[in-house]
Amino acid sequence: MKKVILQFIFFLTMMGSLPLMVNAQVLEDYKSDWEEGGKKTWFSDNDRLSVELDLVSFPMSYVSFEFPAQSVVFLGEKLWFFSEKDTIFSEKVSELKRQFKVEKANLIVFKKGIQMGDSEIQKVLKPAEFNSADSVRADYVKKRDFQRQEIRDFFVSAVLLVLFGIALYKLAYPYLFAVMIRPLSLINAEDFSDSGSLQKFFSFDVLFYVVVVNMLTSLAGVLGLIFFKYEWLKTRFTLDFNSMFQLWLAVAGILLVLTILKFIGIRVVAYLFDLEKLEFPHFFYLLRLVAITSAFFILVSTFFLMNEFSGMKSALSFSFSAFFWIYIAGVAGLFLIMMNRLSFKKYHLFAYLCIAELVPFLVLSKWIMVVGQ
Repeated sequence: MKKVILQFIFFLTMMGSLPLMVNAQVLEDYKSDWEEGGKKTWFSDNDRLSVELDLVSFPMSYVSFEFPAQSVVFLGEKLWFFSEKDTIFSEKVSELKRQFKVEKANLIVFKKGIQMGDSEIQKVLKPAEFNSADSVRADYVKKRDFQRQEIRDFFVSAVLLVLFGIALYKLAYPYLFAVMIRPLSLINAEDFSDSGSLQKFFSFDVLFYVVVVNMLTSLAGVLGLIFFKYEWLKTRFTLDFNSMFQLWLAVAGILLVLTILKFIGIRVVAYLFDLEKLEFPHFFYLLRLVAITSAFFILVSTFFLMNEFSGMKSALSFSFSAFFWIYIAGVAGLFLIMMNRLSFKKYHLFAYLCIAELVPFLVLSKWIMVVGQ
């Protein structure tokens, strides 16, 4: 009698677990297909796992994904999403094929120190039913559906257009070009001499230079918008090559207007502080600093866009922070130069630079931080 009762209990247990077994039926397991990559030396950490995902077989099944926190996932040529926390979700095979328009795609998971077993992919008969905790984790998936190549094409085209403008400026104004790009001029402060070359803002040579600098700065700003505010941009633009190019030119135009307004503001403040002859060297000293810093910014962006796309966001974050501190250092250098060149009270110079430079720059930086968050 005891044996019969035990057999009956075992039968009921098996019948109760049957739906769960069917629900979790694995059709294909990619566990043994993962390949490591990115480890350049014995002492460096692995930073990626890759696997070829078949989107042809079992078209009505589901692909179950598990990704660790702080990982960036590419599928084919697309940056698919970034997972802030451990992420578990399922997608139908036919839907993935329709979305990515490929039959086989290379899936790459980027994360510093990632190891075999940190990510799992399985084809299952039915989508897994996650518990409440897993459902919360799955909500942290941030999908990205833009093409890396679109951003690269836009960036290269914009850089070529800027280089063309620089070449024209060098051909038309070779002396001013040599003065404007020379980093040593930030130290010797030759603009503050009586023989300074730039004494008329609204001349074509000066405005041409300002336009080129704003195009460089605008390119950096648009890259920041794409990588930090993608969802916000996606609701307003298609974010293809044409829309990104138009956005870049529009931002460059806005920056040109703001630059002109800034110069007018500096001129007004200089007049109030009886420093009327110093608005030109003041303005162009910092403009030259912005131009040189933006050029290095573009070089860094070029390297990461073409070689380490997954690290572009970190590179942008570091570059923007570096730009902030370089500009602050430039204002401090400007204060020292003016203090040595002028017989003017130090607290008057400090008040002048605070009103003309520091306060507007800090307010703008705070606004950019708020928008970025």
